[in-house]
Order: sequence, then structure tokens, then C-alpha cells
Amino acid sequence: MIKLNINLADRSYPIYVTTGYEGIGKAIASARLGGKIVLITDSNVDKHQSQDCMNALATSGYEVNKYVISAGEKSKNLNTVSEIYKFLVDLKLERNSTLIALGGGVVGDITGFVASTFLRGINFVQVPTSLLAQADSSVGGKVGVDFEGHKNIVGAFYQPKFVYINVNTLRTLPKRELQSGLAEVVKHGIIRDADFYEYIDYNINRIFSFDEAVLQYMTKVNCSIKGNVVEQDEKESDLRAILNFGHTIGHAIESVSNFELLHGECVSLGMIGALKLACYLEMIDNGVVEKVKNTLEKIGLPVRLYGIDVDKVYNQMFFDKKVKKNKLVFVLPKKIGEVIQCSLDNEVLIKKVIGELG
Repeated sequence: MIKLNINLADRSYPIYVTTGYEGIGKAIASARLGGKIVLITDSNVDKHQSQDCMNALATSGYEVNKYVISAGEKSKNLNTVSEIYKFLVDLKLERNSTLIALGGGVVGDITGFVASTFLRGINFVQVPTSLLAQADSSVGGKVGVDFEGHKNIVGAFYQPKFVYINVNTLRTLPKRELQSGLAEVVKHGIIRDADFYEYIDYNINRIFSFDEAVLQYMTKVNCSIKGNVVEQDEKESDLRAILNFGHTIGHAIESVSNFELLHGECVSLGMIGALKLACYLEMIDNGVVEKVKNTLEKIGLPVRLYGIDVDKVYNQMFFDKKVKKNKLVFVLPKKIGEVIQCSLDNEVLIKKVIGELG
């Protein structure tokens, strides 16, 4: 088992990276979590992971109630939150109770949001089962739901008590979900660590063959990069915004497509858009754009979206949180391993880049 720490004063917590569920009871004991435990998962994860996780908890002496939501982004709304509240009220949960989020980013975001608001805040634990969640959303305390078609517009910063990552959960993922998660992995290399980017590019086949050593190393570095940024800027007032590389355009595409595309697929397209913008602004040369495009294509991620509605995507970007003084904020690369934030109001250039994604 690999253990990392996210250092946030009284909100600090460990991340465990391992290959099974057998250590989760010990992790709960180490975090001194008592009271009732409720495991929240979705209908897909429930078939493959819930029983093993709950058996491990039972072996450690914990009694757990379970709540299952419908799988998919369309469940990430206030109606689902309301149904979970009702379930928790019926269980007569107290302030020392703990919610365990067993699932991907949707489950983690919803569970964290419920935990941050129920009884004005109860404990929660992240047990991410998708690569997207293991690489990104489970670390850092961003929780929330979509509202009126706008992604993550209702939410909070609320840190988990710990994150428990069993890399072998990736074996049960559809290949498309694994590919989607790798978009965030590539993103971390581009924003912070050129050597890690090269490692991922070189080991794509070993990732898809579920090499445990590669998966654990990949997860460790991902969490280290994300954790280091969060430690310096917990609430995204400055540095943490670099984690949005590829997300300004990506989130807009995700909303306009009515969430038919997976998050990582949209981030892949958004990264290509950001790279093209940087190229037009003469921050990088076209060789960098082609290099990243080649990596994403090897993974099986989209680098084009035929039939893209340029005006809809452009207008949707202004509903996102990445707008300052009515200017769009982009994270753009100076090179692989280093990015900066830029405010742009060049509508013609931005629309040109969106159009080229088609």
C-alpha cells in the first residue's frame, strides 16, 4: 500500500493507493471515524464493487447501509440529493456519521455535496472506482451537482477524511471509461510534469493491460500533482486554476452535447483547443500540438468533433466559472510541463479554434 498526505492544516487527510479493499477498515479506524456508515454508489458500480467493499468493511466490524443512485451524469442533480437526504433522515444519522462514496466522479461529487450540507456537515470518504475519479475528482474537495444544464454550478469545497484507491477496480471499467480517465492523467503531465507525460505516452499499452505496478505509479504521481496544487491553493483563487487545462472549452462541449460525451472525451477536445490557441498566440509551435494529439489518439480519445456548433459552445463558456470581467480564462501551455492562465476576449480567434475542432 502506498500512502500520500494532503496537507491542509486541520483538513489534512491521507490518500491510500492499493490493489484491494482489505485495508479500508484499518483506514477508517486510523481516521477515527465512528457512528453510522452509509455507502453511496451507482447502479453500474454496485454490480461489480459494492459487495467486495462491504465484505471488507464487515470483516473489520463495521455495519454499513447502502444507497444506489442511477448511473450517469444525468443523476448529478438536486433531485438525487433530495432523495439521499430522505434516506439519511430515515436512518437517523448523527453528526459523527460517515458517507462513503464508492464510484466515479458523479458519485463522489454527489456524496461529497450531501455530506457537506447534511446536518451542516458530516464525514465523508472517497473510494473512487473510475480512472477519472482516481486521477482527478476524488482529490481536492470539490463537490457539487449540475443545475439547469450547467455543469457543477452548485457546489462547495469540502475535503474527505481520506481517499482509498483500489487500482484493480479499473479492470471492471468499460474501455471507453478508461480512455476518458486517461485524459485527466495526460492533463496532469502537460500542466506540471513533462517526465510523467512521457511515462504515460510510453506505457499506454501496459495501462490497458492493467499492469498493477504501472497503475499504482500512475495513481501515485497523479495524486501527488493534484495534491501539491491543492495544498497551495485549496479554493482555486489562483494556482489551482491550472487544473482546468482543457476544461474551458471541454465543459462547454460537455454541456452543449447534453452530456452524451464523457467528461474525459470533452477534456481531450478542450486540450486540443487550448493547444491550438497557444499555437496561434505563438506560445508553442505546432509540433507540441501534434505530439499531444498523437498521444490522445493512441489512447483512443477524440481530437475532433464533427458537426460542432461553434456559437453554442462559445456562448456556453460564459456560463462556466472560468470567466473574469466577462473575459474567458484559459489555461495555456508554454511547453509540456508548464502552463499559465490567460484572459482572452478575442471572439474571432476563440471561435476559429472551436471551429477547427470540427
